[in-house]
Amino acid sequence: MSNRALEVVEFLLTAHLYTEDRDLDENDLPPRYRRVFWTDPSDEDGDDDDEESNVVGIERPLVVTNSVARKATGVEHPWEAVSDLLFTQREEFSGRISLTQPEMAIEWFLDRADRERLATNPTIAAAVEDHDGVDVTHAEAREQTRPIQADRVWIDSLLDEYFDEEEDAEMLDLVHVRAPEEIEMTLDDLVLTTDQEGEIQKLMQAIEHREYLAEIGLREIGKILFVGPPGTGKTTVSRALAHELGLPFVEVKLSMITSQYLGETAKNVEKTFEVAKRLSPCILFIDEFDSVAKTRRSDEHAALKRAVNTLLKSIDDISLIRDEVILIGATNHPDQLDAAAWRRFDEIVNFPKPDSGMRADILRIITKRMDIAEFDPEAVAERTEGLTGSDLRMVLREAVLEALTEERTTLTQEDIVEAVEDFEERDNLKNMDMMSDGEQLVAGDGDGHSHDHAHDH
Repeated sequence: MSNRALEVVEFLLTAHLYTEDRDLDENDLPPRYRRVFWTDPSDEDGDDDDEESNVVGIERPLVVTNSVARKATGVEHPWEAVSDLLFTQREEFSGRISLTQPEMAIEWFLDRADRERLATNPTIAAAVEDHDGVDVTHAEAREQTRPIQADRVWIDSLLDEYFDEEEDAEMLDLVHVRAPEEIEMTLDDLVLTTDQEGEIQKLMQAIEHREYLAEIGLREIGKILFVGPPGTGKTTVSRALAHELGLPFVEVKLSMITSQYLGETAKNVEKTFEVAKRLSPCILFIDEFDSVAKTRRSDEHAALKRAVNTLLKSIDDISLIRDEVILIGATNHPDQLDAAAWRRFDEIVNFPKPDSGMRADILRIITKRMDIAEFDPEAVAERTEGLTGSDLRMVLREAVLEALTEERTTLTQEDIVEAVEDFEERDNLKNMDMMSDGEQLVAGDGDGHSHDHAHDH
């Protein structure tokens, strides 16, 4: 029997069991199924007078048709894949596909599904955890399934519910919300310093044990400031953390708020924090933090002063323990922050430029799917002092594109070295009028770093 049939039977079985068992909720459905059954009245063409059509979420019964099954499973012709099975049927008039003998379908599925498939489907796991030979529990499957709060459909429906499309349009344009499913970068794809790894581990432990922290009265936790030059991974690490934790990622660039809508800055700052609280648990990432929370001067614009005070008050009022919001600020210009801004963060994490060892590990990760003849990442790392992870990605991109102009998909060490030289030449031209007097801090100046995991990629 083909894998196509297994995909469709799993979907049919899930729809049937979920419809029958009222104790199951949306978090018992695998994410790939939740999105096809999600009901959003704004997307419906049906009768608006129907009270049922105004409910947002997933409603029983879950009805499976060819088109619904195709969206959920990726199988082009779902009915054809299962039409010869004794326990399936299709209604000619409605096109609905269903199970005639669910128990037979369960036995058929268990004979063919591996443990991983069962462990990522809480609905089926709940029905079969007492069967002989099944070593997956409902609780385990729930634990391994991304919660609905991380789904794009849930995020969009919540934003639609709480914010007016016209009144809040300006503010929502400034806030970018990513679902964890939309973030491809993971923590394993990154090369981190020992300090960065330690702070991330502490944060993850704080999230897991937030009830205990509340019990002992430790509430000032979960507000972190990332400090370092552009391209050193502040945004990337924050997004990867959201992916790892399965949390929505709420990103705002404060420079856009202050430059575009100065008169509305304070209100938009408040609304940004409101978005985060509505989407909690989530990560609120405030980039270019210095653009508002900079050293206040007597001649500063009154609206900007109000925005600074609003921002600081909003930071005071938000809490990981109470609101389930992790706040991460990021700045390339820590010198522009005043003491009042610094005090709001319980942790400061440095993002220096990578040292030679880190650059070699970054190169290994970037090139893990590339074909490079006699590649020597250490040699390239030695030639790229001062370059960030972002710079190295640009170097490899240039090397790949240059090889493609010669119709080659296999790179050489020389290709990469030439790309480094080209990048440095362009960078020198770009910075001719912006030469810095001071030396940039470089990772590895005595505080060590960890990149053991990078060798696995």
